Amino acid sequence: MADTSTPLRRTHEPGPSGWLAAPALVMFLAFALVPLGIVVFLSFTRWDGLGPITFDGLGSWRRVVADPATTNALWVTAKVMVFSYLVQTPVSLLLGVFTAGRQRYRALLAVLYFLPLLLSSAAIAIAFKALLDPSFGFSAGVGIPALARNWLGDADLALFVVVAVIAWQFIPFHTLIYQGGVRQIPASLYEAAQIDGAGRVRQFLNITLPQLKYTIITSSTLMAVGSLAYFDLIFVLTGGGPGEATRLLPLHMYLTGFQASDMGAASALGVILVAVGLAVALLLQRLGGRDRSASQLEGV
Repeated sequence: MADTSTPLRRTHEPGPSGWLAAPALVMFLAFALVPLGIVVFLSFTRWDGLGPITFDGLGSWRRVVADPATTNALWVTAKVMVFSYLVQTPVSLLLGVFTAGRQRYRALLAVLYFLPLLLSSAAIAIAFKALLDPSFGFSAGVGIPALARNWLGDADLALFVVVAVIAWQFIPFHTLIYQGGVRQIPASLYEAAQIDGAGRVRQFLNITLPQLKYTIITSSTLMAVGSLAYFDLIFVLTGGGPGEATRLLPLHMYLTGFQASDMGAASALGVILVAVGLAVALLLQRLGGRDRSASQLEGV
């Protein structure tokens, strides 16, 4: 006789492991969502940072939108983001592939490549500011007149100098990301390609790049969103000058709040900064495909 009894259903009961996420959620709430809510509130007020806070409606937003410095800051930020991506991505990708090798000398070079990660942005800015000084810097030391230019005082050169210094600082970080991604690619793929007669360039284009798709998306997201947070390096290196040539949105927000004593407008700029960063991150993740959690070895 067949057993027709209904099998017992397992009921999902939350285990104690769910509480392990509670500290992280509390920290995120306390140091991300609550400050963001306060900034959004302050963007609708008028406050000089010391006196009483008065509700101003959309007054702060009107001042921000009507200020030509805001448009310039957005444009400069966009240029730094694009130029930094065009410089950092190919260099860090090639260095990541190179340092992923198992040769002994590459380990030594990898250590040298990652030295900028140990330095603070302020220290890097001070060092490059001294090196680029046209009278007492590197050009005067080596005696090459062609290098004796006002690199940080020329509006046409200052932005590219800033991009170069940023690349020097952050290329090692993205190199480390690509190095880890390359080492996850199975060696059997390259062995099969060698049997088929594929050279190094063809292996790189047909195996390495496709397998690094999600690594590239991750690095690009960090690179683009990180471009919206450059402050200390530019503040020390150029102060936003000459004129407003290197006045990025974070620096413009700082100067509006602490030099112009307009915390309401500075808070509105902070909300714009968060919105731009969120939009860029979502766009890059969208370009990565619907299943962003899939493994880069999905097609293997």
